Amino acid sequence: MRRRLLAATALTCAALLGATPAAADMAQPAVVSANPVDFTPHVLDGTVWALAVVGDTVVVGGSFTKVQDSARKTTYARKNIFAYGLKDGAVRSFAPAVDAAVYSLAAGASNTVYLGGGFKTVNGAAQRGVARVAVSTGARITAFGAKINWGDVRALSARGSKLYAGGTFSAINGVTRVGLARMDAGTGAVDPGFDAKLSAPGLSRTRVEHFDISPDGTRLIAVGALLKSGTAARNQIAMFDVSGSAAVLTSWYTDAYAPPCLQGFDTYLRQVKFSPDGRYLVVAATGRASSPTKLCDSAARFEATGGGRHNPTWVQRTGGDSLYAVAVTGSAVYVGGHQRYLDNPYGSDAKGPGPGAVPRVGIGALNPTTGKALGWNPSRDRGVGVRAFQVVPEGLIVGSDTDKLGREFHGRIGMFPPG
Repeated sequence: MRRRLLAATALTCAALLGATPAAADMAQPAVVSANPVDFTPHVLDGTVWALAVVGDTVVVGGSFTKVQDSARKTTYARKNIFAYGLKDGAVRSFAPAVDAAVYSLAAGASNTVYLGGGFKTVNGAAQRGVARVAVSTGARITAFGAKINWGDVRALSARGSKLYAGGTFSAINGVTRVGLARMDAGTGAVDPGFDAKLSAPGLSRTRVEHFDISPDGTRLIAVGALLKSGTAARNQIAMFDVSGSAAVLTSWYTDAYAPPCLQGFDTYLRQVKFSPDGRYLVVAATGRASSPTKLCDSAARFEATGGGRHNPTWVQRTGGDSLYAVAVTGSAVYVGGHQRYLDNPYGSDAKGPGPGAVPRVGIGALNPTTGKALGWNPSRDRGVGVRAFQVVPEGLIVGSDTDKLGREFHGRIGMFPPG
């Protein structure tokens, strides 16, 4: 009971300070509309990699240089990061100078946002991989002094006074932390007691591709190029109890991702999300290998409760096309990539769709209980794929690398309103 009360208090404090709690996706009562709103701005080049909502502002990170208003009349120079109004789409003056791609974002307290990526400087100051800026001005928060040693930061989550980061780094502020770390959200100081002790023997590097934190703030699920936590085997996915001062590996595990996909993938897992009630999680995967038995190019649900070995509750297979992003709202599981079909375990690039396959180009929604494709079918230009979903009370925001969403022009950003 005390743990639940503390978690609830942390969520309330975050809301009062203007931060969106970064733990799983919020619940929605129904599937969103297939018709995107018309007022979102357009990113004209590159890729949108990350989204975060701070108050009534959407912050967008990626690798791009130009942004246009919804009417396509005014073009703004915005390199790797920009912001717009959640309810009106107006492009904000927010324009911090970030010298390389922004791969992850997390809403912070007091109208700030954390940035993670492959950058080395922010507003001309040296701050590699992770930084904090004011949403109102774009100014770097100098009190937050975290710096990674090399590589990048691919996932961020702010929880109360703590900031979690995942990526390809092996140290922050000179403190060894391989792929996953927890910091003081105010100063960026590395949490001395929190060390997941990740490793990937035989691989070129250890990498956390993505992670999510359970709604109650007690569990963290990480995916990526990882094979061990300490001495315990964990193939591409590991769950930790983060309720205390340490990162405690739980007994929850799965061998479902032990079989290889196409040679050359150090990991084929791309995103993972808890359900809004924390009972289950869904993993999105690439792999470039069609298989009716492996989990390459699939979305898979696992029950998140209980210990020991877990098999997937269901697997949704595309038939050889990658899935990169997932959102879980209780009423639906949204998946995005460059898939052509869902419900396609016996399809392949060479043979085309298999028996029962349904067209769901680039984006789709699944029944959370069965994993089967729902009727929702807005479609999008495939490109490489959807890279980011952001669930908000106003609907579902989508970030990608193409210009068509819901059969309309939406440059790399769009939002589906409630259905």
